[in-house]
Amino acid sequence: MKTSYKGPLKALIDEFNKMPGIGPRTAERLAFYILKTSAENGKALLAAITRVKETVRFCALCNNLSETETCEICNDPSRDRSIICVVEEPKEVIAIEKTGAFNGVYHVLLGTLSPLDGIGPADLKIEELIGRIKKGGVKEIIVATSFDTEGETTALYLARLLKPRGVKVSRVAYGIPVGSSIEYADQATVAKALDGRRDI
Repeated sequence: MKTSYKGPLKALIDEFNKMPGIGPRTAERLAFYILKTSAENGKALLAAITRVKETVRFCALCNNLSETETCEICNDPSRDRSIICVVEEPKEVIAIEKTGAFNGVYHVLLGTLSPLDGIGPADLKIEELIGRIKKGGVKEIIVATSFDTEGETTALYLARLLKPRGVKVSRVAYGIPVGSSIEYADQATVAKALDGRRDI
């Protein structure tokens, strides 16, 4: 006879299972971790989740994570507002910022186009990007979406939509990772690296 979880434990497993990338087994493991951990650790986790939900929001200008109306980057007067780097999620802003190589501002789409999943332009923060361009002063849009099917689709859509508006639209380069050998790269990566070559 099969047994299944019931009551609060089942409810906790179900909640974990709703999270992206969390399957039934991982949800089960997380629920049992919560069950076995000390009451203090459980309360600390609950407090951290509550604080995030109450204090962290999306920036009113760029949709980056912020604890105030607008994020630190949008509030920084030293940033070049004529260049906007478009990314999928706030985590990409953090990755680019760690390089110290970009001094413009950002626009976070909060996703990518995915017709198979029913995600169209209206589901992303594209209209808000157009609104920023309409206000003037924007010279270049750097599209830094992923190089998977959804990211490429989104990049092409943005290029077609934004070029007629008089701004330069560029795409971040892709190719052979720094420190790696060409012989270990796949064919598509090598082809993109050749296409994206530049003068030295």
